[in-house]
Amino acid sequence: MSDLVQLVLEGGIARLTLNRPDKVNAFTVPLHGALRAALDAVERDAGCRCLVVTGAGKGFCAGQDLNERIRPAGAPPADLGTSLDTLYNPMIRRLKALPFPVIAAVHGVAAGAGASLALAADIVLATRSAKFAFGFARLGLVPDSGCSWILPRLIGPARAAGLALLGETITGEQAAEWGLIWKAVDDDRLAEATEAVIRQLLAEPPKGLAAIKRALQASWGNSLEAQLDHERDAQRAAGFTRDYQEGVTAFLEKRAAKFEGR
Repeated sequence: MSDLVQLVLEGGIARLTLNRPDKVNAFTVPLHGALRAALDAVERDAGCRCLVVTGAGKGFCAGQDLNERIRPAGAPPADLGTSLDTLYNPMIRRLKALPFPVIAAVHGVAAGAGASLALAADIVLATRSAKFAFGFARLGLVPDSGCSWILPRLIGPARAAGLALLGETITGEQAAEWGLIWKAVDDDRLAEATEAVIRQLLAEPPKGLAAIKRALQASWGNSLEAQLDHERDAQRAAGFTRDYQEGVTAFLEKRAAKFEGR
């Protein structure tokens, strides 16, 4: 695997670090390739229960490396739609499809597609001083990598329009206040807060977490009637798991549950 992405698989946790610190982990074609290989490894690990995504150095991810967009004189411009189809959109789809929670731990800048990458996670933690930057408009571009879909759903149409049309940047603290992310923490407590979330997730039944992730994602496109049916089917399946029986028994016996993922 390329050193553009660092991946550690241990104890049911996949820790993925974007590793172009000198460029604030900006995306390039080689970085996308390294990220694909890392996600391949994560998907092959049958024991993986949680994925943590972060960035090396002073920031999370500065989005697309614009140096890669420079074209020789007289050459046609790059087809950005092809770039989305082949690189960015598959990345977002894969993160959303993983059968376990994805955590983004954001410090420094998360800009453009870097912000989209963070927001594709199920749980986003950020330092209070982190910067979520949505500067697409300043380049004459459209928010992409799922950004135009997720912003209005998380923070409402008015704030989404303001961020997108004005190319605004907000802090981690403001992002938490608006409901864009789960939580903002003091700058020196990001690692501690991330580990606390990991411990909690590892203590919960994995099949249940996968079902919750699927249900929440389904709800964004379902009517109430369709979602009620989804909940019924998911709850029926959950009720037949050994982990559910263990959870009930442990609750009644006033002890910690020992989930097996079955």
